[in-house]
Amino acid sequence: MVIIDGKKTSEEIKTEIAQRVAEIKVEGGKTPHLAAILVGNDGASQTYVGAKVKSCEQVGFESTLVRLEESVSEEELLKVVEDINQNPEIDGLIVQLPLPKHISVEKVTNKIKPEKDVDGFTPANVGRMTLGWPAYVAATPYGIVELLKRYKIETSGKHCVVIGRSHIVGSPMSILMARNEYPGNCTVTLTHSRTKNLSDIAKTADILIVALGKPEFVTADMVKEGAVVIDVGIHRIEDSSKKSGFRLIGDVKFEEVSKKASAITPVPGGVGPMTIASLLYNTLLAAENKVFG
Repeated sequence: MVIIDGKKTSEEIKTEIAQRVAEIKVEGGKTPHLAAILVGNDGASQTYVGAKVKSCEQVGFESTLVRLEESVSEEELLKVVEDINQNPEIDGLIVQLPLPKHISVEKVTNKIKPEKDVDGFTPANVGRMTLGWPAYVAATPYGIVELLKRYKIETSGKHCVVIGRSHIVGSPMSILMARNEYPGNCTVTLTHSRTKNLSDIAKTADILIVALGKPEFVTADMVKEGAVVIDVGIHRIEDSSKKSGFRLIGDVKFEEVSKKASAITPVPGGVGPMTIASLLYNTLLAAENKVFG
């Protein structure tokens, strides 16, 4: 059984990106620049954005963090987004989710210029990805594809079952795994919380991608012997045996499923670290105009 190490792989990708940034600087090119907008004081969001800014420094990017109060109006936020859209110095823009309830995520996402949408959430990038055109692919699905590629996991002709249909992970993942390229060429079944006989369908998967958002939902009896299991979930649960008082678990019951899987991502240290690496990669593509030209 192989542990698919996202932490190690993400560091390899960051090293590759840093090397390319060093080359760009030697060539007299423009240093990639990522801007992030953080609204409010949500602890998890602050941690995520902080990690993204730190990663920018690590690979030699420039970064700008725009902090806005929780009470900021939708109109004011849209104005900030438009200002960054028009700033030629900034290559990529992310707006950290979730946003306050009085602000429409859809409006904000649609306001981001597709050429700077390194999160891959705008309709233009989702559409281009679906058609197999050059696009900024959402960071988590891209990270999963990269893990499959770097661990040389065979996908052609395999049955891939995706559990979860979110616009951020499940839906784009199903499209990527069906595309006529590697990783891809799978027969894909997209399932979700309303799917009947979900356990039976999951058990037919050669590749099982779980992004349902339910702690330890997938158990050993739902997994075929020798399957590749990708766990996208991350949940914090109380654990008095830990110094912190909690531990992290995924959507998959790791201890029992790992005994049946041929390869599996752990939580933490699996898919999670790949998300930031993918975001950095998209920003590099944006800086070099390799998607929209």
